[in-house]
Amino acid sequence: MENDARDQDTREHKSISGDLTGDKRRRYMRAVLRDLRALERMLKEGTFERGVSRIGAEQEMFLVDAGYSCAPMALETLIRLDDPAHFTTELGRFNLELNADHQPLAGKGLAQLEGQLSELYALVQKKAGEIGVQPVMVGILPTIEKSDLGVDNIVPNPRYLTINRVMNAARGEAYDLSIKGIDELMLKHDSIMFEACNASFQVHLQVAEPERFGHFYDIAQLVLAPTLAVATNSPTLFGKRLWAETRIALFEQSCDIRAPSSHLRERTARVNFGKSWVRGSVLDIFKENVMRFRPLVGTDDEEDSLAQLDAGKIPDLRALRLHNGTIYRWNRACYGISENGKPHLRIELRCLPAGPSILDEVANAAFWLGLMTELGATIEDLPSRMEFDLAQANFYAAARDGLSARLTWLDGEDVIAQPFVADRLLPLAEAGLARAGVDPEDAKKYLGVVDRRVRSLKTGSRWMLQSLAGMQSKGSQGERLSALVSATIERQKSGKPVAEWERARLDEATPKRNGYNKVSHYMSTDVITVQPEDSVEMVSDLMSWERIRYLPVEDAAGTLVGLVSLRAVLRHMAEQAKLPVRGEDTAAVGDIMRKDLVTVSPESQTLEAISLMRRHRIGCLPVVHDGHLVGVVTEEDFMEIAAALLESQVGQVEPPSTHPRRRSRP
Repeated sequence: MENDARDQDTREHKSISGDLTGDKRRRYMRAVLRDLRALERMLKEGTFERGVSRIGAEQEMFLVDAGYSCAPMALETLIRLDDPAHFTTELGRFNLELNADHQPLAGKGLAQLEGQLSELYALVQKKAGEIGVQPVMVGILPTIEKSDLGVDNIVPNPRYLTINRVMNAARGEAYDLSIKGIDELMLKHDSIMFEACNASFQVHLQVAEPERFGHFYDIAQLVLAPTLAVATNSPTLFGKRLWAETRIALFEQSCDIRAPSSHLRERTARVNFGKSWVRGSVLDIFKENVMRFRPLVGTDDEEDSLAQLDAGKIPDLRALRLHNGTIYRWNRACYGISENGKPHLRIELRCLPAGPSILDEVANAAFWLGLMTELGATIEDLPSRMEFDLAQANFYAAARDGLSARLTWLDGEDVIAQPFVADRLLPLAEAGLARAGVDPEDAKKYLGVVDRRVRSLKTGSRWMLQSLAGMQSKGSQGERLSALVSATIERQKSGKPVAEWERARLDEATPKRNGYNKVSHYMSTDVITVQPEDSVEMVSDLMSWERIRYLPVEDAAGTLVGLVSLRAVLRHMAEQAKLPVRGEDTAAVGDIMRKDLVTVSPESQTLEAISLMRRHRIGCLPVVHDGHLVGVVTEEDFMEIAAALLESQVGQVEPPSTHPRRRSRP
């Protein structure tokens, strides 16, 4: 938000290290409690800045290489940017964050915010391009792979490494990921690096009436669902089509350190919507953070905040802010100090994804800020008009279904997000921006972007899913996802909002040929398996039904133990046919399967896989990760490579005629 406040938060939160045990933990918690008492005193004494509404933003992004895959080059890019006030790291080496300066909401604040974001992003494009990478704004990078999420790709910052270690120890077992949308994704992971799959656009609003912070925070909770519904931009993960805004489920599950339990005790996840309406002051939010969440990291740079107040100074509340920064509410309460030296309170909107364009992002911010201003001024007693649980249910409905979500609004009114936003909320946002003194032309411009997107139902998520549907059955999955990233980058360069984007085309990734790099780009993950005890007769039928030539064999524990081929089945059936007396065939898969397996990993190079097939004269390679079967790749999967290479040498190959000519008789 403010340079001196927001950037101080960033520097502290990303440079603090140290496990909290024993006396060190007690000292740190004493500092947190002192900060709470100091905050309470400042609220009573009216120390906070009033009557000022400022806005700011944090822009997260991914870095990709020439093939549109994750490029772990954040540190190298930051060296070239050489501007720690505006650019910083995120968890992954392939993530980057830029921070815009504060702007007054009134007047040209929104336009100035858009202008600086565009200027800073152009600088990232230039400096990253010097080392062969480029940024892309998207909630979840379509081409990100599980192999990108190793601990070696965590930015080597003591704070990140400490948090990963402490959270892993607290959970005591692997993280479970389970998200169901059009497709279903179920995975385990051994670190917090799933969090690095997310990139957001975080908007800050300084509350002009600090004494009514709880009221405005509750309004922010109310409007979270419709704000997210219009802004979804993360429909896929690892090639699976999941929620309209998959980041919500992904972030909550990737940071959930609650170990599974058979007890009925309620425990709050570290990423959460909240438990209830605030009803009181910002102090209640910070107290709940202390009550419900153990501190993960600490600081040796202690401050006696009460002594600072006694001396007539404004304390930084470093310990409290550090603890607050490790609790990921979708609306976060923040404390800061403005350039004029006065403390302020602000709300950080954390649910919005990065992209699709900077114009779209600022338009989303304008929609939220307008609603915050108008509803904050016109709703007096929100808890009497809606149950908190309904606001929470609205949020997850919007994350799953976007503009198609069914929401419950004030006084129990049932609405559909798309017409409700278009007909009811956009006029309220317009009134709110006018109330805040925003330039009328700017308000019209940004809310017009949201209006066109909502009425056309063309959010970033819809654009991606429609693009993938248009490329269905064309190329490999890796090429389709690469085309999606390539098209996103090119459309972002145009500066147009997503409602005006053309769908991605497969040929947009063709010049890079990144689909040739890894086995994961070609392997099939929808794999039918059999067990050693299954009958050969059943295997024969399966192969006939599905027209497949290879079946992996797993034992009862899910361990890959063999591979059975159509050739082996046919050989067995031929031997059976030679028997003088044909009895019941009781042969098992284990009798004919191949046990000396040649396997590859998803990260194996495609040329390596082809070489293994040629060397061992086999037509199928099981793909194994951490000892478990994750897919198979066959010689047929590589035919597209051969065809593409031939076309690059001899020209486009015409498809065969529907009625091929018959050979003339000699």
